[in-house]
Order: sequence, then C-alpha cells, then structure tokens
Amino acid sequence: MTVHPRSISTPIDPVKLDRLAEVAVKVGLQLAEGQDLLITAPSVALPLVRRIAEHAYKAGAGLVTPFLSDEDITLSRYRYGADASFDRAAGWLYEGMAKALGTNTARLAIVGDNPMLLSGEDPAKVSRASKANSIAYQPALQKIVGFDINWNILAYPSPSWAKQVFPGDDEDVAVEKLANAIFAASRVDNDQSIAAWKKHNAVLRERTQWLNGQRFHALHFVGPGTDLTVGLADGHEWQGGASTAKNGIECNANIPTEEVFTTPHAMRVDGHVRSTKPLSYQGTLIEDIAVRFEGGRIVEAKASRGDEVLNKVLDTDEGSRRLGEVALVPHSSPISKSGLLFYNTLFDENAACHIALGQCYSKCFVDGGNLTPEQIAAQGGNKSFIHIDWMIGSGETDIDGIHADGRRVPVFRKGEWA
Repeated sequence: MTVHPRSISTPIDPVKLDRLAEVAVKVGLQLAEGQDLLITAPSVALPLVRRIAEHAYKAGAGLVTPFLSDEDITLSRYRYGADASFDRAAGWLYEGMAKALGTNTARLAIVGDNPMLLSGEDPAKVSRASKANSIAYQPALQKIVGFDINWNILAYPSPSWAKQVFPGDDEDVAVEKLANAIFAASRVDNDQSIAAWKKHNAVLRERTQWLNGQRFHALHFVGPGTDLTVGLADGHEWQGGASTAKNGIECNANIPTEEVFTTPHAMRVDGHVRSTKPLSYQGTLIEDIAVRFEGGRIVEAKASRGDEVLNKVLDTDEGSRRLGEVALVPHSSPISKSGLLFYNTLFDENAACHIALGQCYSKCFVDGGNLTPEQIAAQGGNKSFIHIDWMIGSGETDIDGIHADGRRVPVFRKGEWA
C-alpha cells in the first residue's frame, strides 16, 4: 500500500528554512566534496536536519550521520534515573565523535531545546551531569576548540523554546515569531542570503584586521557597574566571521554572528563588571551578575537571581573563574535591535559585548594551530571544562584599547565602534 504524506500546515516558512539549510552547508560549513558530516539536533528539529542532509549530499558529502536528542527522554532521566548515573556520561559516544572528527568529519550542531527545560529539576543533579558530560566530551571538544575541522552551530524554532521567548502568544504564533527572528538574524530572510553573508564577513574581517594591527595590550571597559581592564594574551589574534580551520576549509562556526573576539590573558584581568542581559544556563536564568577580578581570577561573585547556580559554575575547576574569551559587538547589532531575549547564548551573545568564563580558543593566537597546550598556557590562554558567555555591553559602554606603553585608543563609544 502506498502511503502519501499528509499536507501539514506549519508556521515555519519552508522556503526560508531551506535557505537556512543551504547556508549551513555552503557558508557555515563550506562542506568539501567527499567529506562526512556529523549532526546533533533535538528531535523536533528533524525538518531542518532533513534539509541539511539534502543540501549536504547535493554538495558531494560522503556520509551524513545525525544524532537526535529528546526533551521528554532527558526529563525522564532526572525524574527516574539512579542517583549514581548523574556522575556518568556516554564517554564511548564522545570518543567515537572524536575519532570521526580526527578523520576530517565536519561537525554541525542544531540548538532549539527549551532553555528552561531543567528549571524544575534538582540543581545538584544538573550540575553533576553537566560536569560529567563536560569531562566525557573533552576528546571531541578539543578538536572543535582547536579548530581542527570545519564546524557550525545554528538554530531551529522549537515550540518549547518559542513559548519561552513569546510566553503571551499561542504556540503557532510564538513559533512563527521565533522562526522569523531566527531567519532574520541568520540572514536568510531574503533570496540573496549567501551574498549577504559574503558582505557581512567582509565587514567583520575589516574589524579584525584593524584590531590585529593595533596589537593592544589590554582593553578597558567602562559602563554602569563596570570598570574592568582585560589584559590580552601574548600573541593574541582577533577573529570574526569566516575563519580557516586546520583542514584548510573556511567556515562560519556560528550562525548568526555579529562578534569579533580574541583570547584574554588568564592572569591579567582586574576590576569589576556587571552583566547587562540575563544568562540562561541549564534551566536557570541568572540575572544581574556582578563579579570582581583580581589577577585574572574572580574573587567575588553574586547575582540577584540564580546566585547559587552561578557559584557552582565558578567552582567547576581551576579555570572556571578565569576568562577564555572577550568579544566586541556593537549595540546596534540586528539581534540587539530586535529587543528580544532569546534565552540562548548563540543569539544573546550577538546582542552585546561579552566575556566568557573558561576555555579559550587556540585559533585566537598567531599561528595558534601550531601551538601546544603548554605554549598556549604560557601565553596566557585559559583551560577549563566550561566555556560560558555572558553579556557586559550596552549603549552606555565605552571601551579603550591600551597599548603596552600606556597609550589609549578609543574602540567603542556609547556602545558603538569609535
């Protein structure tokens, strides 16, 4: 018997969804002919996974292998799983992923789970499971933070996520609004999306070239509740937009992206800083983060909401109280102008200048691909199981670049490039 698929009405524009899939393959990954592709995604994002697989095979992909997660299965673990299981993770899976990445498999991650999924679960279990997962993921993560291969992250508008962003709307309306916000931020809301990305990458490249030409010793951030000096790692290099991985393929790791970023010196961050947007982390909304750094390390930390979770994160390991990234984003970025809180770092970090606790990126060093972990550490790069971005920029933020001889150069004034 032949079964014909039902025509199901969806609030997600299929044309723009297909463009997003095409951009993922041709801009995000620039997938090479014959290259395998590993995809992770929430099960609800299967429509996007299918379209990406189609575009990947049309581009000459070898094998496309998807791994799907499910919110209900995740919740079942927290509600019925044995207590001891929260100190374990599927290491065999991540070892397999590391092996695949080691043989030049491209990596694509689709995000879209409910950002508050675990908000009602035991925070101790959430913390334990996260730490176990972070440790198990290290073999694969090192291939990504080391930029060994071309990789990309993008988003799918799941109903549970949409209802968090637009709680007052019916589900279909919320999904449509979130989908349109994702499409606009990802530059696929027009029929020249690939050309739009080419133009955007050129703008980001101009910014990184100027910053790399300056060779600043530090950045000084001043704003409401903020007076922070971020020393920059020795031999740091600014990145933004498209970058070339060690396998020679130029890719856009994040879609969307509005940032230019580099590596701070883990031992040379001093002063105090306050967050300008909430941080959604593992089901907890952490608001009004305020921390003080001495000698690169957070010595005081508090938040008006989510304080307990914040301090658990800071105690993850030795590197979790130090910075692994500093990023510059103008207040006029499209995501900032949307006025939305996405509850997802992929988007929210592109609304404001931000810093990241934890692991640094080796690609943010001159000749970083050839540096050993020991050399990266000696130049000021941080090492940690975590990498968590939180926003510190606003329309009131001023930033100066400081040269080694003390000379200052305006970089941002009132949240915009100076």
